[in-house]
Amino acid sequence: MIVETIPPIKSKPPYLLGLLCLIPLLGAFVGLGLLLYGIIKYKDKWLSIIGAAGILWTMFVYGALFYIGTNSSLFKKGFEDISKMQLNSLVKNVEFYKLLHGQYPDSLSQLLQDDKMAFIYDASQGMNGTVNRYYNYKKEGDKYQLFSSGQDGEPGTKDDFYPQLRLTDSSKIGLIMPEKDSQQIIH
Repeated sequence: MIVETIPPIKSKPPYLLGLLCLIPLLGAFVGLGLLLYGIIKYKDKWLSIIGAAGILWTMFVYGALFYIGTNSSLFKKGFEDISKMQLNSLVKNVEFYKLLHGQYPDSLSQLLQDDKMAFIYDASQGMNGTVNRYYNYKKEGDKYQLFSSGQDGEPGTKDDFYPQLRLTDSSKIGLIMPEKDSQQIIH
């Protein structure tokens, strides 16, 4: 009787799984797995290199997205559009506060007592690294000023914007709108 031993089948490293590394986020996990398999199980430097490249690719993609998101005028315009809608809604909140309490609030944070969902933080400031920056608000007797400082975060510059409301002389809203030629600045 002849006994033949079959040599063990040596499996090939899963190089094709490296293609999954091109998918951001998933690529980081697959890359980590390939890196560990290349070091521990297969002792294959190319599999380890593919795994490390997958991790680096994911870091590059998310870094580029973050950079574009913070420096692109398209993204900044999106935050500005959100801020404009919130500013128009905020006028309604301020006027409703006056109906309930008989006077305008001294600060925007007082609006949160009646409406926890009031948008008092300027969305256009979201990418400037400032945290929870309020819209510019100043009570002046029976009237008030309300505006956003825009992208630069400085009041009184050309990128400031105001609520987009049409007020007439008979309007009972206390919002002070800027004149066309000169902008009123809160000090």
